[in-house]
Amino acid sequence: MSEPADAVEIRAALQRLRRSTGLPVAFGGLLHDARQLRIAELSGAATGALRGLAISAGSGLGGRTIALSRPCAVSDYPSARQISHEYDAAVATEGLRSVLAVPVVVRRKVRGVLYGALREPVALGERTFDAAVAAARDVEQALVVRDEVHRLLAEAREPVAGPGAWEEVREVHGELRALAPRIGDQTLRDTLLAVCGRLAAAAGGPPRKHTLALAPRELDVLACVAAGSTNATAAERLGLKPETVKGYLRAAMRKLGAHTRLEAVVAARRAGLLP
Repeated sequence: MSEPADAVEIRAALQRLRRSTGLPVAFGGLLHDARQLRIAELSGAATGALRGLAISAGSGLGGRTIALSRPCAVSDYPSARQISHEYDAAVATEGLRSVLAVPVVVRRKVRGVLYGALREPVALGERTFDAAVAAARDVEQALVVRDEVHRLLAEAREPVAGPGAWEEVREVHGELRALAPRIGDQTLRDTLLAVCGRLAAAAGGPPRKHTLALAPRELDVLACVAAGSTNATAAERLGLKPETVKGYLRAAMRKLGAHTRLEAVVAARRAGLLP
């Protein structure tokens, strides 16, 4: 059974935070409602004292970060006057002194907090803050992609109302194919691609055995083309160079026996590869 995507994303971000800042300890988690964070992941910690702490908005350093929606830091946690001290026992058990907290903000809402810490009372510099913010941005981007995938999956599962609705289905299919390579969660990526397959099969009637084998990226490019994208737009959506998109498109056209982009799309639809 695969790990929850939240754990994977946060753990990877904490490792990047430690690597880029040089801070020996990092921890954090995502909010499970609008007001409370639970620390779910630790990196470099000597004890488990911080794990599972429920941080309320306004309480402690992380709670201050949630409330203000901006990075906050203290150079000596036990004596800091700008924060409340509900979590002093856990912080003391871990031996932390200098601590920073950076919010993960998606569409103006705080969705999580990443912490970095030292066991000495030292003022943290601007470069450390910038690196911590960059780690939080990575989580933000992952959450944006996941949110978009869930939205598109919900749309894809809606019944098709009529012939005109197929254009919307094709657009959703293209967007899902474009997002698939950016999904770190294997389970979610497999679900996404399975829905893409069902959309393609639904457009062509009963499922059929494909006699054509297109590479995943060739199919991604064709899906973008089918949705009306130019090579430049497809490259932007897929995170590729325009010349790379042209190469995939040429390969797909050759396999499909097509001489134009439109012929390739039509052939792929007839083969049940695109909706």
